[in-house]
Amino acid sequence: MIKQTVLVVEDDQMIRRLIRLYLEKESYDVVEAVNGEEAKQVFLEEHPCLIILDLMLPELSGEDFCQWVRESEHQDVSIIMLTAKARIDDKVAGLRMGADAYMTKPFEPDELLAQVEAVLRRTGQFCQKIVLDGLCIMPRKGEVLLRDQTIDLTKHEFNLLYHLMQHPNVVFSREELIRELYPYDEQGILDRTIDAHIKKLREKIEDQSAQNMRVQTVRGMGYKFVH
Repeated sequence: MIKQTVLVVEDDQMIRRLIRLYLEKESYDVVEAVNGEEAKQVFLEEHPCLIILDLMLPELSGEDFCQWVRESEHQDVSIIMLTAKARIDDKVAGLRMGADAYMTKPFEPDELLAQVEAVLRRTGQFCQKIVLDGLCIMPRKGEVLLRDQTIDLTKHEFNLLYHLMQHPNVVFSREELIRELYPYDEQGILDRTIDAHIKKLREKIEDQSAQNMRVQTVRGMGYKFVH
């Protein structure tokens, strides 16, 4: 399922829980980090489309994390700064740094939700993605990322991966995959064509450090994306 993931970077547990509660009520997928260094790891694993960012964080400040995001390959990720820094010059600096919106504490959760909705109306096309176990596919942009590294796929490899990731843990026969990838020419396509695509796809997306493959063969039945 294509989802909109919001990363909440906040060291105050009560505030994190409050934000999560309101976001999940609106069907957003929420991930959390308590400091800037942890936020980097979560960011690379989950590929959020929006970040709600406190600035006064331990280990790595919100400003430094924001700069890190803006210098990464994912400059299109939206950032809402939510902070106790209420001076005008702080707000100006935050917006110039790359924030899409700037809110001060204390805040009204409904106002924060309105800001989230407003930002995503402008940048929602970047939220069309599926993220499973560190692998991110963005169908609208035609891109695949594995822990922040771009993976180059052919058209058929991309379509095959997209179909499998849309239905994790569901087994598809070679015949079903042929119909999906070659809807206008399925009569001339052999089973070994799918096998070749699977082999090349595995070479590109499998994490060599992982014990279990993402795309697995189910003997006598076909293939599935394991999540």
